[in-house]
Amino acid sequence: MNSHYKGKTGLKRLWNALFYSLDGFAAAFKHEDAFRLEVLLALILIPLAFSMHVGSIAKALMVGSVLLVLIVELLNSAIEAITDRISLENHVLAKRAKDFGSAAVMLSVINAVVVWLLVLVSAGGPIAE
Repeated sequence: MNSHYKGKTGLKRLWNALFYSLDGFAAAFKHEDAFRLEVLLALILIPLAFSMHVGSIAKALMVGSVLLVLIVELLNSAIEAITDRISLENHVLAKRAKDFGSAAVMLSVINAVVVWLLVLVSAGGPIAE
């Protein structure tokens, strides 16, 4: 069932969604310091992952873990924006929502670090036993 709120359908909707996504990237890059830092790290780590002498699955895990940090950061920023839009007053539920988002970002960063360390160790890299 199509909602009348969704507007266009088919290819036109996909085309519009592309530009909404680009607007989201631009807004996150402009307004979110953490996102800018994570993009910078991604621009370093993703090419590094492709240049490493590890298997395709290891490369996919390394790239995927970095992209996951960006994805979770975008979702966290969305939670923060909508929470602030509703009210800027201190409220226990607003804090909880923001803390949940922050915890999700932290877990995604830990995941990326663990994936990279495991790949480096298993590949016999500089930190191998």
